[in-house]
Amino acid sequence: MTSLEGSCSPETLKVLYALNKTETKFKFRIVDAGQSPQLSFNTGLVLCSSNASVRYLMETQNVGEELLQWFEWEFTNLRSLVADACKKSSTDQVDVESCADLNSALTLLNNEALNQKGVFHNESLKCVILSSLSPLLKFNKLSTKYAALTDLFEKFSSTALFERCWNELSQGNAPVSFKQYFKNLTVVLKKKGETPKTNETEETEKLKEVTQQEKTHSEKMWQAGLCSKRIVQSSPVLPVPGEKNILVTSALPYVNNIPHLGNIIGCVLSADVFARYSRTRGWNTLYIGGTDEYGTATETKAAQEGCTPQEVCDKYNKIHADVYQWFNIKFDYFGRTTTKKQTEISQDIFWELHNNGYLKQEVVEQLFCGQCERFLADRFVEGTCPMCAFEDARGDQCDGCGKLINAVELINPRCKMCSQTPQIRSSEHLFVDLSVLAPKLEKYLKESFKNEGWSANARAITESWLRDGLKPRCITRDLKWGTPVPLEGFTDKVFYVWFDAPIGYLSITANYTDEWEKWWKNPKDVRLYQFMAKDNVPFHSVIFPSSLLGTSSNYTLVENLNATEYLNYEGNKFSKSRGVGVFGDQAARTGIDSDIWRFYLLYMRPESTDTQFFWSDFMMKNNSELLNNLGNFINRLE
Repeated sequence: MTSLEGSCSPETLKVLYALNKTETKFKFRIVDAGQSPQLSFNTGLVLCSSNASVRYLMETQNVGEELLQWFEWEFTNLRSLVADACKKSSTDQVDVESCADLNSALTLLNNEALNQKGVFHNESLKCVILSSLSPLLKFNKLSTKYAALTDLFEKFSSTALFERCWNELSQGNAPVSFKQYFKNLTVVLKKKGETPKTNETEETEKLKEVTQQEKTHSEKMWQAGLCSKRIVQSSPVLPVPGEKNILVTSALPYVNNIPHLGNIIGCVLSADVFARYSRTRGWNTLYIGGTDEYGTATETKAAQEGCTPQEVCDKYNKIHADVYQWFNIKFDYFGRTTTKKQTEISQDIFWELHNNGYLKQEVVEQLFCGQCERFLADRFVEGTCPMCAFEDARGDQCDGCGKLINAVELINPRCKMCSQTPQIRSSEHLFVDLSVLAPKLEKYLKESFKNEGWSANARAITESWLRDGLKPRCITRDLKWGTPVPLEGFTDKVFYVWFDAPIGYLSITANYTDEWEKWWKNPKDVRLYQFMAKDNVPFHSVIFPSSLLGTSSNYTLVENLNATEYLNYEGNKFSKSRGVGVFGDQAARTGIDSDIWRFYLLYMRPESTDTQFFWSDFMMKNNSELLNNLGNFINRLE
């Protein structure tokens, strides 16, 4: 049977109305605020876009491009304007007159309501737009200048069908429920005055005719600059003295869930495109990837699934590999961190740091759960962030403000496994003294920044760490699942995941070839490019390089660190724990070719600011940019 899951929101209301309007038999379940509606059919089809769901249910034939622009405008403009106005109001009443852009949108819609052949003539658009306006029009009396729109909404909302949907969704508490929805919604306002395009405006955007001379020149430059330099790489790929040797890594994801679109564009897809570019240029290129399998995240997932950590690692390593293969990610080698090589190389680096005097012992106050009878590692504890008051901050980092924190600093901490309040107890741990290593790190970064290969956010985050002053950083944890600490007195502990996880790049390469040191201990001949999301930057730009600089070996250090901002989903953050977003296995089941997904994710890559994934925008970009523009360009060259 068809099923719908969604929070009390205008988006869920749209789909609920469409299901009842089309007399579709379905089951409905209300979920936590912040989760976009998900419509599932017994055929296996899953729709996560409210507008796509409405169109799928209510439309019997294709609509024209002008109406598609209205669907796009509603979801990327009107929705945000209504949400912004409701978020700013502390009561149910919204001061509509003070919202200039919202007034412009309402005026536009009022004119459409007066037009008998306007957008409201389309039943699915009427459902989408009036449902989007429902929190505003249900609780507010608009000016008489919007009389046509108000009358239309009153007729629409007074029907038995709408009333049934409204009551089933709000359960008699609509104001509070909608307030919670808007509180969790990330509002993205588009440019002022932006309205749907019409056929008339589109006429002015026709492409300029490409001359034969331009075609010939482009073809000549393409062949001369790229194609003639292509090389066939041997296996294993090793650096060639005198050649341009490029080592590419993408951040190693935890094996505690299926990667979502944000994970994919944040590291593996971005790195894949650059590796392909490098190979096309004729550069000797090695692209290394894999999964990060030690630490609290794995132990937590194993406890949730009732299996061993190793079983979790085996399961999700394969899932990750399958997802990346479907997305056509061309790793030279995809590995994992639960290997003998990982233990050997991590412990070798540890002993060099210890022998060179860069480690120190300190007694640390940790949270201990009496119910679970264990010290709680960072990801086993959650609470309120002491810096931004985000209520679901982890014990190592706050997803709200991105700051690194210590678990004992959390306000109202709770054990993630049993929800009990933990106690503070003492435990002795090892620290790498970043304050002593700071001069070496700063000297290296000063030279590395000259390459201009660092993204602006990566450089800014790194510089802020240096500016605030580096402090000793704990590198051990009271866990069982991890790389064991070899030092006497600490053998019951493991390395902190962010100390040995980046070492995974080295160990994965070592599992690829015994001559791994030709890549990782060869800064003269190798240039290292690393790709990740912004929250991983400090570990790769400060902690990892500092650990390598503290050894007596001449390691290859990152010269170009490229970090993305976040890709959000339909106005909300992607969330593995809450299942919000599109995950790799779901994308594969849509029947949409992986190259189309690759195109859109790269088009929306969050390079300098957070971007949004919208199903409606995905459709529009595919039709307008990929098919019309790029397709037209390719056809002109043939």
